[in-house]
Amino acid sequence: MKEKEHTGREFNPLEHKMVPNHEILNEDEVKEILSEYNIEKEQLPKIRVADPVAVHIKAKVGDVVRVTRDSQTAVKSLFYRMVIA
Repeated sequence: MKEKEHTGREFNPLEHKMVPNHEILNEDEVKEILSEYNIEKEQLPKIRVADPVAVHIKAKVGDVVRVTRDSQTAVKSLFYRMVIA
């Protein structure tokens, strides 16, 4: 029986307790966020397409990702990142 070859991608970074939840937003959600903050998409903080979490969630260049972090003061904190090359 042939042993399975390891690709280095078996680890799910989202399962680590120190990594907050990441999710790709649809176009309507992106428009709402940009309107709410009165900014352009390019003004969002960035995340690289090669970031392990971006790879895992299959983010593409130009996508906007919502990062949901636990917060001691606000219960949940939301952050947004635009995926770049």
